[in-house]
Amino acid sequence: MAEKLEQDACAAGSQKPDELYTVGAERRLPLPEPASAKMAWECGAERIAYTASAGHVDVRTDTGALVGKMFFLSYVADAPADAAPRPVTFCYNGGPGSASVPVNMGGIGPKRVVTDGLNHLATPPRVEDNPSTLLRVSDLVVLDALGTGYSVVAEDADTARLWSVDGDADAFCRAIMAWLNENNRWGSPVYLFGESYGTVRNAVLMRLLTERFVPLAGVVMLSSVFDWVQKMPGSDLGYLGLMPTYAATARHFGKAGAGTSEAAWFDEAMEFTERVYAPALLRGDRLSLEERGAVARELSERIGLDAAFIERNNLRIDLTTFRNELLAKEGLVTGRFDTRFTTYAPCTSLGGGQQIAGDASSDAVEAAWTAAFRQHLNELGYEGAPVYPLSNFMSVGLAWDRSHEVPGTGMRASAPNVAYDIAAALKHSPTVRVAVLGGRYDAATPYWNAVRDISCLFLPEELKRRVEFKLYSSGHMAYVDEPTLEALGRDMTEFYAQ
Repeated sequence: MAEKLEQDACAAGSQKPDELYTVGAERRLPLPEPASAKMAWECGAERIAYTASAGHVDVRTDTGALVGKMFFLSYVADAPADAAPRPVTFCYNGGPGSASVPVNMGGIGPKRVVTDGLNHLATPPRVEDNPSTLLRVSDLVVLDALGTGYSVVAEDADTARLWSVDGDADAFCRAIMAWLNENNRWGSPVYLFGESYGTVRNAVLMRLLTERFVPLAGVVMLSSVFDWVQKMPGSDLGYLGLMPTYAATARHFGKAGAGTSEAAWFDEAMEFTERVYAPALLRGDRLSLEERGAVARELSERIGLDAAFIERNNLRIDLTTFRNELLAKEGLVTGRFDTRFTTYAPCTSLGGGQQIAGDASSDAVEAAWTAAFRQHLNELGYEGAPVYPLSNFMSVGLAWDRSHEVPGTGMRASAPNVAYDIAAALKHSPTVRVAVLGGRYDAATPYWNAVRDISCLFLPEELKRRVEFKLYSSGHMAYVDEPTLEALGRDMTEFYAQ
């Protein structure tokens, strides 16, 4: 096998065997040379000169064996030689199986695609210097998980281990340490910024980094999921978390909450979930018919669906049902990542009456983000492969091992609660700060669940003060909403200044 690799490497040019562009055992093109360019970000009177660089960092075991090559796109601001080291933030999306274009070109990078409210973006996308970029307070290193985007897996690597909660966090830990080493940045404050499954990664990664003596200053959790039980079919935690999001969505479309403010209506739904809805679900069929009917009627008033329909569904409305039913009379279904977005209902004559193809909230922006990202790489002179898998869920996500070793127990949980990793990390390193950010219209990772999961850690008061929560009028990808992007920028400036 080694001889065959050498022959193919010679045929491809001067690439070494471990530099071949591979995903699992699939042979692909040689990796491009790294590229960089001097750029400048400007907003009003503010200007930041920076270097944008695209390339790969090796992920290696303790013995030096190559696991993969993680693609990065870094933004490093120019600074005087005698200036204090700037923070460096490692950023990524989740999936699992998602590359990190959204958090970069959509959210916190120096350039962003201009959005258009709740409308599908037209072609070509309009790109601007991001007025709320995180580059204002930190250098950025945007990473693609192995097997996604332009990140590649070594041909003999064990993807069964790599594509897992623990293997993924370990790979990121090694990539971060390698980047710090190669760029002489061990003196910089280190931050993590993860979105969606990236918050699962964050939780485990922050523990690994502290255990491996890598100083960590802060962690940003955007659209969080910590306790995987809420994702399991039939989980009451799942129904409870979705209820406030359903209520916010029903109010947005005029199906409930007339005359109320968005914030007050959502807060009331959070309270109803805990004081009324949770006890009702916990009692199951022990709930009397009168009590069951009363809860169904109040749910109806809050989420805009018929009370009898709710009662027939045992007070439990799954997300697909809600997305299909809320706007059924209008022939529309709502989004999942952001329930304010809509698309046309499936054609029932094609047998798709109960199916939802895609998600309007991601369909509206992801093609524009990808096109802007590819154009950005052209500006750097980086020759990426023709296909950039923004989502590789069918290969990576479906193969993902979600089991996880519970910190300090030696036991593995098949549906882990990585909030315990956050607690362990804070106890290892009580100076680390954590920001948990969520949106009222996020049905993929509901805000109620994140709040509940952290509250059930019973952290000492000193550590509780290290965790802050921010709630926005947005969906999962908070930065799509431009007022939220501005608020996010202000909140991050304050978070990094502490």
